[in-house]
Amino acid sequence: MSTATAASALSPPARPQQGALLLGSAGVLLGSIGLFLERAGAHPLTAVWFRCLFGLLALSAWMLATRRAGELRLPARTLAAALAAGALMVASWALFFAGLASAGIGVATVVVHVQPFWVMVIGVLFLGERVSMRQGLAAAVALLGLALVSGLASPGEATAGGGTAFGVVLSLASSVCYAGVVLFARRAQGAGPLALAWWQCAVGTLALAWWPVANGWPAAAAWGWLAGLGVVHTGLAYVLWYAGVVRLPAGRVATLQFVYPATAVLLDALVCGRWLDGVQWAGMALMAAALLAASRGPR
Repeated sequence: MSTATAASALSPPARPQQGALLLGSAGVLLGSIGLFLERAGAHPLTAVWFRCLFGLLALSAWMLATRRAGELRLPARTLAAALAAGALMVASWALFFAGLASAGIGVATVVVHVQPFWVMVIGVLFLGERVSMRQGLAAAVALLGLALVSGLASPGEATAGGGTAFGVVLSLASSVCYAGVVLFARRAQGAGPLALAWWQCAVGTLALAWWPVANGWPAAAAWGWLAGLGVVHTGLAYVLWYAGVVRLPAGRVATLQFVYPATAVLLDALVCGRWLDGVQWAGMALMAAALLAASRGPR
C-alpha cells in the first residue's frame, strides 16, 4: 500500500496517532546508525558511499513500487538546487560519521541535533524570517545544553585529550551542512521529499565512487552492516519519516525528533557500555526543551 493510499484510509482522529508511531519508528531506526557504523568498521567515506548506494537502490525500488518515479523529472533550476542540497547532505553524513568515531555515538548524535538552530539562523540571514525573543532564548539554552552534553564544560574532560572535542567539532560542522540542505531544499520548489532524498543518494554515489576503488573495499563481514545504512537508515527510515511528518503538527514533529538521539544514547549505553553522566543528561534535557520551545514559532 502506498503512503497516499494509507493516508486516505485513515480517519482524521487516527492520523496523529499513526503519524507519531511512524515518526517514532523512524527515530528508533536512525538511532541505531552509530552501532551499524561501529560494527562495519569502515572509513567514514566508505560508509557514506555504501549508504548512498544502497539508499539509492532502496528509494528507487520504493518509487517504482508506488509509481512515483516521475517525481525525479525536475526543471533545471530546481534540479540544481536539489543537487546542491544533496552535496551538502553527503558532506553532513561524512562529518557526522567521523564525529561518531571521535566523540562516541551518544555525544555526537545529541550534538548534531543542534541543527534546528542553524536552520533558524539561515532563515533570518537568507530567507527573511523573523525570530522571536523566545526562540532566541531557546537557542541560548540549547547552546548551554550542548556544552553540558559534550562534556566540554567539565574540567575532567578538558584534560582527557582532544578526541571528544574534535568529534564535537565535526558533529557541529555536520549540523551546519544540514542547515544548508534546508536552504537549498526550500529553493528546490516542486521537488518532493522522496525526490530530494533520491537525488542526494545519487550525488553521493557518483561523487564518492572513486573512494573504495582507490582505498580498498571493506571486508566481507562489513557489507551487511553497510547495506543496512542504506536500506534501513535511508530507504526505510526516510519512508517512515516522511509518512509520519505529513500527519503531525510542527510542534509534535519537533518533540518526536528527539526519539533519534535518545535511542542513540540508550543503545550506546546498553550495547557499548558508554553511559552519559548526570550533567550530560541535564544538557540533553535542556536541548530537548529548547527545541520544543523554538518550534512553536515567533510571537
